[in-house]
Amino acid sequence: MYRESIQILDCTIRDGGLINKWQFSDKLVRETYKRVAQAGIDYMEIGYKASQSQFDPKEYGKWRFCKDDDVKKVLDGIELTSKLACMVDIGRVEKEDILPVADSPFSMIRVACYLRDMDKAIQLSDMCMNKGYETTINIMAVSTNLEKDLDEGLEQLSKSSVSCVYVVDSFGSMYSEDITWLAKKYKAALPGKTIGIHCHNNRQLAFGNTIQAIIDGCDMLDASAYGIGRGAGNCCLELLTDFLKNPKYDVRPILQLIEENYRPLREEIEWGYLIPYMITGGLNEHPRPAIHMRGTEDRNKFVKFYDQMTTPESN
Repeated sequence: MYRESIQILDCTIRDGGLINKWQFSDKLVRETYKRVAQAGIDYMEIGYKASQSQFDPKEYGKWRFCKDDDVKKVLDGIELTSKLACMVDIGRVEKEDILPVADSPFSMIRVACYLRDMDKAIQLSDMCMNKGYETTINIMAVSTNLEKDLDEGLEQLSKSSVSCVYVVDSFGSMYSEDITWLAKKYKAALPGKTIGIHCHNNRQLAFGNTIQAIIDGCDMLDASAYGIGRGAGNCCLELLTDFLKNPKYDVRPILQLIEENYRPLREEIEWGYLIPYMITGGLNEHPRPAIHMRGTEDRNKFVKFYDQMTTPESN
């Protein structure tokens, strides 16, 4: 499907870091950027901006903090043809962590928030825009919200200056009709703003739901190499790049990236579709219990996990 307005954002390092606390080597991050740029991907989200008062640098890798000097160093000598993005969470970043865009390697800052924090999200987005950044607001766990609360949040966003708002299937629980309903609601409530889509693969629908979002008019598409991401992972960048009939995208560098880096990494770190993530997705629950279960001796006792999730009073 070709539409000139469509753009891809690679979230390989940022979402993938949720698996291993961003303990990626500089070489892996550098190679990821090189191949993503060669593939013509519009943005690469390299991690989060976060205050070290919130996270211990001894426990978390440098891409949890995305210090500008670290980013510049790891990408030194590479032509930055893909724009750099990072994500921020409400209450986990300080103003001084975000330099003016002229002094930073980043072009975009994405604000992740829940509907209850929409006022704070808009305020944080305004601060970033005042420093020269493109911004998005990504509404997390939208599948858990009442429609009246979503409508109120979208009304607030309609009065804001943020140019892009994301539909986020945080728990991988949505079907195509859910994507259609939300995309149409967002577009109707936010005229003139770009709508984005970020899907998780708990039900093996991340790619299919991203295609549905394209059909429904979403123009900012998130994906990751080999689908790496928290739990069941994300829409696969290689699938999406191959699907879009846009000559600016080239799937070959992504295949090389996977062959040389992410296929070997998958033998060390687990991600992707698994039965426990299917169960949490079907229940519209955060994958946290499934992630915990996969780290125990009961990692493959799927029926026991299903019973625990559906009849918690028996625990």
